[in-house]
Amino acid sequence: MPVRRPRVSSRGGSRRWWALRLIIAVVVSVVVIFPLYWMIVVAFSSRSDLLGGDLRLWPSSLTLDNFQRVWSSFPVLTWFGNSAAIALTVAIITVSVNLLGGYALAHLRFRGSSVLFLIALSTLMIPVQVIMVPLFNLVTGLGLYGSYWAVILPTAASAFGLFLARQFILAIPTDLIEAARIDGAGNWRVFTRIILPLSKPLIAVLFFMSILQTWNDFAWPLIALKQNALFTLPIGLLYLQGQFGSDYGGTMAFALLNVAPMIVLFLVFQRYFVQGFARSGIR
Repeated sequence: MPVRRPRVSSRGGSRRWWALRLIIAVVVSVVVIFPLYWMIVVAFSSRSDLLGGDLRLWPSSLTLDNFQRVWSSFPVLTWFGNSAAIALTVAIITVSVNLLGGYALAHLRFRGSSVLFLIALSTLMIPVQVIMVPLFNLVTGLGLYGSYWAVILPTAASAFGLFLARQFILAIPTDLIEAARIDGAGNWRVFTRIILPLSKPLIAVLFFMSILQTWNDFAWPLIALKQNALFTLPIGLLYLQGQFGSDYGGTMAFALLNVAPMIVLFLVFQRYFVQGFARSGIR
């Protein structure tokens, strides 16, 4: 008689696999979130706890002294306004240029479009440090050194944003575009009436990525700006570290003020952010 083998429960295997995935997700989440959590703890800890080395996973007493000390010693509001103005301007220009360029490369057939797209993508392999000297000579020659535009124009638009826009627009059904062209719509009308309304997730992704990159940029604004009144928050953080020395509470409070707007922005645009990457083919 043939020997019957015991059946392995697929339901039990799937439960174990789900539990393993959950454990891995929790561990990774804790590793990623813990630096931010520790920043919050240090920012709200009293100076005596920090100097005495009596740090815990939660402060013994919450205090705003670190924020008040930083706010009264440095023009934080001015630096915050500079960062917001530069980041918003760069984001608007980046979204406009990348959307128009992505639509042109996706649906307008012209000689050399593929070569132009490959050249744009090849710029992703060039380190930013390599082009800083030519950029500095360029903004100096244009008379923009020391102004907001010295930071805005070199960082407006990006090759990765152009690639993302092209892939997203290629995923839009061509039947809609062909139907609009049959009705007599031109390229601008197709772009404004069909492409833009369907590109809300893409706009959210480009907008958030551009603001995040510009907001956290340190090296180029440090080179392009020369007046203290025009500095951005990352540059201000450097000066704060030099001023306070070992005042970790003030440093973490300033860093939290720099990070908090980006966290809020991501939480607001999270749904569109995920949709934009999913529909553009980026996994």
